[in-house]
Amino acid sequence: MNFDYNTTRSHLILSEYGRNVQNMVKYICELPTIEERNKYAQAVIDLMGFLQPHLRDVADFKHKLWDHLHIISGYQIDVESPYPKPLPENAFKKPEPLPYPQQRITYKHYGKTVENLIEKAMREEDPEHKKAMVQGIANFMKMAYVTWNKDNVSDDTIIKDLKYLSGGLLSLDEGVNLAKVEFRAQNPRQNNNNRGRNNNNNNNGKNRQNNNNNNRGRNNNNKPKY
Repeated sequence: MNFDYNTTRSHLILSEYGRNVQNMVKYICELPTIEERNKYAQAVIDLMGFLQPHLRDVADFKHKLWDHLHIISGYQIDVESPYPKPLPENAFKKPEPLPYPQQRITYKHYGKTVENLIEKAMREEDPEHKKAMVQGIANFMKMAYVTWNKDNVSDDTIIKDLKYLSGGLLSLDEGVNLAKVEFRAQNPRQNNNNRGRNNNNNNNGKNRQNNNNNNRGRNNNNKPKY
């Protein structure tokens, strides 16, 4: 008896689509007319989209499916694709290196985004809009400060840092109170630990209730029958 092992089969080009899709593509390549190949290729494209539903969240996912169809065929399939046929050499082309941002951040707990917002607020000409932007930036700075520091921060510290980062060009009105931010609400690790403790407490409560129910059942079984 001859057994069909994967080691004796042809190489599976894109394993996420499986052996059957690859066999279908191979069958399409052998069809004699372009009409038949186009018809069956569209059916296989629909099947590939069904097998990989997460591709629907990718921009232009149909284009990706057609590229995968050509790759599975070894770039040999002859169909009328709605997209340009991919080139084999592009599959081995290395992407351009992504340079690491070389930017100096004055206060790392605020991040570069705060500095960009401050620069934009400094260029704002509308006084009312500028005032609202400064208020929002200060609230965000307070939230960022509390996220990366264990202690609460006073409004005076935020106002002083805002003035320093803007070169003295941005300031808040006197008597302005910034949004209240609690450290525990902004600390994801602490929130996760609290959730774990709550879950453990709930589980312990359920276990105690189950034990009480079991004990009641045993007591009822031990009662004499008349």
